[in-house]
Amino acid sequence: MRLEEGTQADGSRFERVADAITNFCGSMGFVAFHVVWYGIWIVSNTALPPERRWDPFPFALLTLVVSLEAIFLSAFILISQKREALLSERRAELDLQVNLLSEQENTKVLELLKRIGEKVGVDLANDPDIEALEEATRPEKLLQQIDQRRAKSEKH
Repeated sequence: MRLEEGTQADGSRFERVADAITNFCGSMGFVAFHVVWYGIWIVSNTALPPERRWDPFPFALLTLVVSLEAIFLSAFILISQKREALLSERRAELDLQVNLLSEQENTKVLELLKRIGEKVGVDLANDPDIEALEEATRPEKLLQQIDQRRAKSEKH
């Protein structure tokens, strides 16, 4: 939670405003507001007498307003998505580091357990699983295997 709070606090005022706008735009309140707003606009410009219409059909001014709104909303959404992507990358990196440390600890614990087993006379010589588990994890090798599998699956 501190990671999330720290990331939110690290953002500039503009980024926090962009996040707030994006959050509102993803709500039903935003949809309801637009249904009412555009409904009033269209009804007013079709039902009022011609001399009182400010944007007669085909609603050129409404089209301009909607287009400008779409441009700005797209920018706000992209800003928020970029912040979320950076936060996600940060979380993934932290998760990787924690997993690697955990793997090192587990390997050391297995090594200690094997030594204890040998001291008390447990025969572990014929267990290939223990030897495999005792091997240190090599992230580079794992990444290479992942890349090879991905390349192989993309060919098919």
